Amino acid sequence: MAFQMTDIIPALPEIFLAGLALVLVLVAAFGGEEAGNARRVTRLSLVGIAIAVFLLVQGDAMPSLAFGGMFAADSFAFYMKALVLVGTFAALLLSLRPEGNDDINKPEFALLVMLALVGMMLMISADDLLALYMGIELQSLPLYVVAAMRTNSLRSSEAGLKYFLLGALSSGMLLYGASLVYGICGTTDFAGIAASLSSGDLPVAFIVGMVFMVSGLAFKVSAAPFHMWTPDVYEGSPTPVTTLFAIAPKVAAMALLMRLTYGAFGQIADQWSQVLVALSIASMAVGALGAIMQTDIKRMMAYSSIAHMGYALAGLAAGTPAGAAGVMIYMTGYVFMGAGTFAIILLMRRDGQAATKIVDLKGLSRTHPLLAIGLLVMMFSMAGIPPLAGFFGKWYVFLAAVQAGLVPLAVIGVVMSVVGAFYYLRIIRLMYFEDTDAPLDAEIPAVNKLVLGVSMAVILLFFAGLGGVLTATDTAAIALMGGAR
Repeated sequence: MAFQMTDIIPALPEIFLAGLALVLVLVAAFGGEEAGNARRVTRLSLVGIAIAVFLLVQGDAMPSLAFGGMFAADSFAFYMKALVLVGTFAALLLSLRPEGNDDINKPEFALLVMLALVGMMLMISADDLLALYMGIELQSLPLYVVAAMRTNSLRSSEAGLKYFLLGALSSGMLLYGASLVYGICGTTDFAGIAASLSSGDLPVAFIVGMVFMVSGLAFKVSAAPFHMWTPDVYEGSPTPVTTLFAIAPKVAAMALLMRLTYGAFGQIADQWSQVLVALSIASMAVGALGAIMQTDIKRMMAYSSIAHMGYALAGLAAGTPAGAAGVMIYMTGYVFMGAGTFAIILLMRRDGQAATKIVDLKGLSRTHPLLAIGLLVMMFSMAGIPPLAGFFGKWYVFLAAVQAGLVPLAVIGVVMSVVGAFYYLRIIRLMYFEDTDAPLDAEIPAVNKLVLGVSMAVILLFFAGLGGVLTATDTAAIALMGGAR
């Protein structure tokens, strides 16, 4: 595989971010451990992400394959990378808080996030088993570290260890499955794998490898029954880290799962669709029922994210362009719902200390009316109340499932959405119908206002731009299934 200069242009955002991360290593090393250097590294990272968005937009007009077919730069990659960049930008922006960010106010935090971001973008463009694995490991290794970055907390150390051990298990499953697929197909290229599947009956070893690969990626999106790490990592990690975990890595892993199933395994959708249906049902049930019993809002959001991944998998299980477009619409709303919600959760502090119990939201409408309105919008959107963004996400994934003949899956999804509405409405009841004697701190940093304001605007006005979103996701779905390459 000969390297060519034409490979540079499609991968220019990733190359730029990787180079910036190396520069930030020097900035972090020579600037010291003081808070001012941490903020400097974070600000440089934010500027770098903004430049990466510009480079991404400039290269969108030239869909192509690079690096010998291992790297796909198409409309699908553009759309999902844009979501990942936006989500990472929001998470880093929210980490710029004056009080010190729960002991993660260190220059290496933003540096590790940038390295993970490069891995996420490589995951989205991976068109080869080797590129797939490289992207996953580049994303995962920095995130293992930031999960345990609160060094004086046993819960943070426990979160990092659990995330590492279960992440290593999932990577092992994925790699074992990839080795079986390669052994049967004789190639690591997604297009080559797809071509080999059209020749006849599938060996049992290939089916086993496919299931292992899908299961390994199910860990990354925290789909049940591979969700065990999610509640503990969400609760134990510093809240700015939880914010990142809740948004960007989920989008990247879902994009990679879509690339693998629709690309490499596109010829055998009837096989992997059964696996995704089971994962979707389990995730919706575990997420909706598990969240009801939670008292900590971060753990509740962890189970909520499990349920959200179940809803998205319902669209993916359809195995159709409409299903792929529905998943992209769903993940678009998910990014802004997550950013807006955690912009408020980060403000849940009392006397300078984090207050993450759900009951701490009592009387929020009286003490912080703007925050209460923002959280109300986020909770209604997550519950799927029209005409908010969450409603359209669920509408299109369930519609794709019905059109593909998966009516029972769509019915279960609707029922679990109704069950899930309970814990969202419980938060609204506490904010508007309960009083508190211990209000939360009054200070609201400008970055939180900015992220919350943008998120609310997108969620409330999603219906106004729905036509453009549908056009973009339809084009991306066609590219994903090979029509635009």
